[in-house]
This record gives sequence, C-alpha cells and structure tokens, in this order.
Amino acid sequence: MAPATTTDPLDGQIAPAALERWLADHVQGYRGPAALSRFAGGQSNPTFRLDASSGSYVLRRKPIGETLPSAHAVDREFRVLSALAATDVPVPRVHALCQDAGVAGSMFYVMDLVPGRLFWVPTLPDLTVTERRGIFASMNDVIAAIHRLRPQDVGLADYGRPGDYLQRQVSRWTRQYRAAELAPIPAMESLIDWLPANLPAEGEARLVHGDYRLDNVLIHPTEPRIVAVLDWELSTLGDPRADFAYHAMTWRLAPQLFRGLEGSDFAALGIPSESDYVADYVRKSGFDPRPDWNFFLVLSMFRIASILQGIAHRAVTGTAANADAAEVGAKAKPIAERALRIIEGKG
Repeated sequence: MAPATTTDPLDGQIAPAALERWLADHVQGYRGPAALSRFAGGQSNPTFRLDASSGSYVLRRKPIGETLPSAHAVDREFRVLSALAATDVPVPRVHALCQDAGVAGSMFYVMDLVPGRLFWVPTLPDLTVTERRGIFASMNDVIAAIHRLRPQDVGLADYGRPGDYLQRQVSRWTRQYRAAELAPIPAMESLIDWLPANLPAEGEARLVHGDYRLDNVLIHPTEPRIVAVLDWELSTLGDPRADFAYHAMTWRLAPQLFRGLEGSDFAALGIPSESDYVADYVRKSGFDPRPDWNFFLVLSMFRIASILQGIAHRAVTGTAANADAAEVGAKAKPIAERALRIIEGKG
C-alpha cells in the first residue's frame, strides 16, 4: 500500500505507512493513499486534511509533547461527536479514535470533511441581508438544539462534573488570571470580587459547547445554514445559560475589541438585536438567562479577559505561538473594563 503524503514540513511525527494501515483498518470504505496537508489557522489541536480516492477526511490530533492533563482532549471531542451523530445537532461523521502514538505522534481521530464556508467577521460584510438573517437564525437554532439535549439520553451523563458549574467557572478563570498576571488591572480586581458575590442559582446541567461562535461553525456552501459545529474541545456539562451568554457576548463587544457587533446597524444588516436574539433562544431552548443576564455576560467577558491575559503573559515570557500575541493580550484590560460598565449599569 502506498504511503500517505504530506505537504506540511512540521508533520514529521506522522508515520505515513502506519497511518495508511490504520485508515484501511478503521475507516469504512477507505481507499488510499491519502495526500495529507495541514489546515491553517489557530486550532489548538493540529488538524489535517486527508484526500484519498474514497473521499476527503479530517484528522484531528493532540499536540506532540507535554500538555496539561485536561487540555487538547481529542478523545472527548471524539466521544461527543459520536454521541451527537443521531441528534438534531449538525456535526461531522466520525470514524475512529487512535490512541497509538506510533501512528501520528499522538492520539487522534478521523472524521469526514464537511464542505462548507467559514466566516470570521460577525457582520458578514460580503453577504446579503437575507443570507445574514438566515445564518444568525441557524446559529440560534443550533445552540438551542444543543442545550435541549438531555445528556443521559445521548450517553453523556458522566461527561462533566455535577453541580457548582458557575462557581467552578469563576474559580477557574480567577486562577488562570492570577497565574498570568503582569501588572494590576483594577477592573479585573473588581470582577474577581463581584462575580462570587453575585452567583445566581445553578441551572440544570446540559451539554455546553464552551466556545460556540461564528468561526466554530461551518456554513453550507450556498445556503445560509450551519452544516457542522466544530471544535468541541471545551465541551462539558454545565449551565446552558452561561454557554449561550458566551456566544451572545459579541453584541456587547466592539469590532476592534473582539470581533464584536456593538455599534452595528442591525436592521440594515439583517442581524437581530441582542434582545430579539435572546428571546428567540428562550423560545427555542426552554432556558431563560434574562433574569441574570448581566452576571452571565460579565462572567463571559471575565473568561475572555483571563484567556487574553494568558496570551499577554506568554508574549512577555517569549512562549507565545503568534507574533501578535502582545497586541492580542493587551485587550484583556479593555474587555474587563467593558464588563465593569455592565455591572455599573452603563451598558
């Protein structure tokens, strides 16, 4: 059997002959050899395209070397994608998980490549009003579908720790911020005090995506609808209201701050207002975050600010992956200040 080929010079850990044997044994109908190329972009798990006679596939692999115990959990991604295969949530078909590091350097799984479009700018400037309206409606439909699922009905009852999800989120992102702290950010100190003092009652635990946003969904090649939800690395069981608020946070952030929608002419664009979008979610999902909406938005912004502070820290220590890490990390402070304005009733 001819070996797989690669166009990625950073891919020396993949053993082409071993990969071909594994694909033939584990991917139904596979006919090789496969040409292997790496997807560009910011995936924390290296992701490759495989083009073979039998079709195109995606290989998603854990990074080589030491990683944090709970990070880069491609086995969890494989599990949740498998569980969602027979539901209303559009996900790629997965084939198999490989835990033998001798095949590709570390654990990986293979799924079908789903044809589709990926967008990064939430105003969707190159699309029509009708297309924007359809895409936003589809995003709302899909996150509501995720949250309507009962974990025990799809084999995910043990997919996350039970209880205290919101408290654990506050504690986790506080620890992350403290570990990466460089210079004092007064707004972050205020948020660290305010969040645990204003925890709402815990909601029913459901499957949460953890990073549901426009650039983590694939849009049909010609139609304004989602054909696949991607990047389930942060998925777990938790409060769906927090998951939705993290998605809807984009309405409160300026475009230059974090690819936000704040200040947009929603009617002209065909994009729903925040209040209309939230109301649609409530109607479709059965969960209502509105009584504690400020808390969920503030928690979402605190989380982003903590992540960005980590990027800023890596820029200073010289371990950042991207050249613009310092610029990106500097946004932690204004995002924290934006969250503080919500608490102060200033929008």
